[in-house]
Amino acid sequence: MKTGFIGLGNVGGKLAGSLLRNGIALAVHDLDVRLVGDFVARGAVDGGSPAAMMRDCDVVITCLPSPEASAAVMAEMLPEMGPGKIWMEMSTTDAGEILRLGAEVAATGGVAVECPVSGGCHRADTGNISIFAGGPRSAVEAVLPLLRHLGRRILHTGDLGTASKLKVMTNYLATVHLVALCEALTTMKAAGLDLATTYEAIRISSGTSFVHETESQLILSGARDVNFTMDLIMKDIGLFQKLAEAGGVPLEISPLLVSIMADGQRRYGDRAQSDRIIERLEDTTGLQILADGFPTVLIDDEPEEEGYEVFRPVRPAAVAE
Repeated sequence: MKTGFIGLGNVGGKLAGSLLRNGIALAVHDLDVRLVGDFVARGAVDGGSPAAMMRDCDVVITCLPSPEASAAVMAEMLPEMGPGKIWMEMSTTDAGEILRLGAEVAATGGVAVECPVSGGCHRADTGNISIFAGGPRSAVEAVLPLLRHLGRRILHTGDLGTASKLKVMTNYLATVHLVALCEALTTMKAAGLDLATTYEAIRISSGTSFVHETESQLILSGARDVNFTMDLIMKDIGLFQKLAEAGGVPLEISPLLVSIMADGQRRYGDRAQSDRIIERLEDTTGLQILADGFPTVLIDDEPEEEGYEVFRPVRPAAVAE
């Protein structure tokens, strides 16, 4: 399949790099011409524009920072869509918007698949990130050869829209973990505990999480650059809050989380790195949440392998007595 990739930012550039590294002939586009030039130097083709890419490619992948950006790109691509064309949306976006755009794609005879990723930029860089795939089974199977290069674990979540809902849920949980870890680390520092020991205590206990084993290291080293900014956090937790409100779920933690992250933006800037949220507590307490021996950059040391599909467990039906 002739493949195009639009959006070469922190996540998209790494995902596109996995395709290129694995021998996929790739056309690319980004508003930043320097990013396009870097990919062309590595063997990609300059796609020119979203419309030209959809006209020339069988599959066009988008990985963009907001629903508005995706809608603008789709407006350019739709006139070139038709039978045999596939749009893969890898952005973290609004499920309702995915359904709206998916219906417009279907009206042309084309197919839409949503494929948001989860696991951090360092795993996107190695092809070891996880992928949620939403859309018709036939469409997911058609793009599986690409997904196996883009990620390690691939879960078909159901109809179009399901993957986006699950993705914002996982980002909500990751943000809860991040803020809770900031409170835990600061409290242990105030209580006189060694923070490297505290890190290990959390890591080997029921208190651990993926966020702890990644972002806590960047907090403690002082790097605080996880390649994910507060404005993106606010977008994702806002989308989760929107889902809850639409379902009539009276959340209590979510509104507080939105307030905490909004305060972080006011203090450090809209596009401050998300793990700088620890600095709210440092500023308030006068404590430094730092420890020796932690990395300033996250590196995925899991060997790259072809991805595989993950299936939900099927439990035997209960037998009536």
